[in-house]
Amino acid sequence: MFSKILIANRGEIACRVIRTARKLGIRTVAVFSEADTDAQHVRQADEAYPIGGPRPQDSYLRGDAILDVARRSGAQAIHPGYGFLSENADFAEAVEAAGIIFIGPKAHSMRKMGSKAGAKDLMQAAGVPVVPGYTGENQDGAHLHAEADRIGYPLMIKAAHGGGGKGMRIVHDTDGFAAHLESCQREAKNAFGRDRVLLERYIDKPRHIEIQIFGDDHGNVIHLNERECSAQRRYQKVLEESPSTLLSPPMRAAMGQAAVEAGRAINYVNAGTVEFIVGADGPGVESAFYFMEINTRLQVEHPVTELTTGLDLVEWQLRVAAGESLPQQQDQIARNGHAIEVRLYAEDPEAGFLPGSGKLLRLRLPSPSPHVRVDSGVVEGDVVSIFYDPMIAKLIVWDEDRSRALARMREALAQCEVSGPKSNIEFLEALVRHPAIVAGTIDTGYLDRHLYEFMPAQSADHDLLVAATVAQLLQQEHVQRELAAHSSEPDSPWAISDGWRLGHAGGRTLVFQHRDHRFELTAHGSDGAYRIEHGGRTVAVCGARMTDEVLSARFEGEGRRYSVAGGVTTLDIHDGMQRLRLEPLALYRFEQIDAGGSGHRVMSPMPGRIVLVKVAAGDVVIEGQEMLVMEAMKMELSLKSPRAGIVAEVRALAGDVVDGDATLVTLET
Repeated sequence: MFSKILIANRGEIACRVIRTARKLGIRTVAVFSEADTDAQHVRQADEAYPIGGPRPQDSYLRGDAILDVARRSGAQAIHPGYGFLSENADFAEAVEAAGIIFIGPKAHSMRKMGSKAGAKDLMQAAGVPVVPGYTGENQDGAHLHAEADRIGYPLMIKAAHGGGGKGMRIVHDTDGFAAHLESCQREAKNAFGRDRVLLERYIDKPRHIEIQIFGDDHGNVIHLNERECSAQRRYQKVLEESPSTLLSPPMRAAMGQAAVEAGRAINYVNAGTVEFIVGADGPGVESAFYFMEINTRLQVEHPVTELTTGLDLVEWQLRVAAGESLPQQQDQIARNGHAIEVRLYAEDPEAGFLPGSGKLLRLRLPSPSPHVRVDSGVVEGDVVSIFYDPMIAKLIVWDEDRSRALARMREALAQCEVSGPKSNIEFLEALVRHPAIVAGTIDTGYLDRHLYEFMPAQSADHDLLVAATVAQLLQQEHVQRELAAHSSEPDSPWAISDGWRLGHAGGRTLVFQHRDHRFELTAHGSDGAYRIEHGGRTVAVCGARMTDEVLSARFEGEGRRYSVAGGVTTLDIHDGMQRLRLEPLALYRFEQIDAGGSGHRVMSPMPGRIVLVKVAAGDVVIEGQEMLVMEAMKMELSLKSPRAGIVAEVRALAGDVVDGDATLVTLET
């Protein structure tokens, strides 16, 4: 076994590898960019070395810099994690040429699978079913268009290299093909350095099933059961689970065997994932399955396999890379219970899932237990950088069956709180309660077709609003008592926070902001007994108490319990089913007036790089017309005209790096 390894990655996967390495007594070496000087993977590793600027191409994609650190630190092996250089055959080959072990598959296997087109041809030759399409090298636009017409619509254009949902477009008719092809090729070029695409028939309402495989240098290839990843938004997985609700025992066995044959066809070594698409004719009804691709690395969702098999896949990776045989054979692989994973991101679902960035002013995640696992690369006070994936944490739960696992996930999400950048917590809470998830019938396109069903409620729930008011009252009274205790007259009646005024009982008015709505509630009483007036209704509250961020009280005689969390400028209240995030306000404040005339400007929604400018001064544009394309947080954003008009000025060029809220285009007024 190795005594020291280098981890050529960052964030939660680097921290994940460090945990297993430490368990095995292996010292770890981290690398970091200028943006990651204080990152958790840097703090947790035994050694850490800088490798360049904040952009991935200036640091984590610099194989030469990483190899230099490996040599200087004496690392015997390099673990690539996922993303960055994890599926780069040239890097794997350079590592081996330097006399260092690459903890992953061999370069020749990666090359065979690095091209989706070549992979499909190889699998078809090996007898693994593939989706009909075009995988040829002729990338002329007219030829591709003709092939698309031959295959028929709808079809999918996919980048031949790379993954992660980048460079993929669904085309519904021949008229839209050329524009989608151009966009797909551009995104593929930016993400993977190559713009080759393949075409394949689009299967309506498919399910996405992947099989975890493992191979060693002694000729053994096995699978570790399946994971279902059908809950996706724009080809990005948002919920993964094992086992799948779709597969019957015969189909599960057939897919497992096909995955093993796929691995054997390329002499696969170490961890990999064979991904299949399955057409579903209806709930619980299965049809044919087709090979999609092999991801030649550890997957983000590997923890669900670990929780249902009891195995440590990173430990398996290390042992296989060190030359050992697989720790278990196929008939020894267990399946126990049900596991589910979701990804907590700094992003704004209501703004098209726009990635966020900034300091995590408050971060609360559930405590780890036999039923709950948290994989994270950040802690409270860390910064979510604009340069990398905005993942905050992965929440993984396990229980004896699926219904219990879903209940565990709902409870785990209810315990989460993020203040600073916006997050997708409310979206995930809606997701794990949605009938399509509960019934196990969701297909890969459901979220995109019905996204509105998963969006946070626009209105504030009255009961939650009243409970938030009670929590705020108790907090105010606590502060008042603390101030009185340290004053010269601690027993003065004027120190009581009950709203009393000479001549009348008085009351206290509390003000909250929820999205674009302002709420005023009036409270009478003190010390846990109140009458709350709002919207023409009065609610009597008795026995209100706050203990360890839990509010308990009787509302109109009925007992209720709420979790309460306060950030720097926010108040979160949760009843176990839904949450409400409010911004407490002063009763009187000056309203800010927007004099900027936002309808005359196109602004950058966040820091990023301009990749395409499609208008010039003097151009006539219509409302919704695409004016620029920018790249930020590993995704392309289309910036469109807010109204019809004439372009007055273009303030950005392709290649420019711009700040958030920067004015990029102005329209004549």
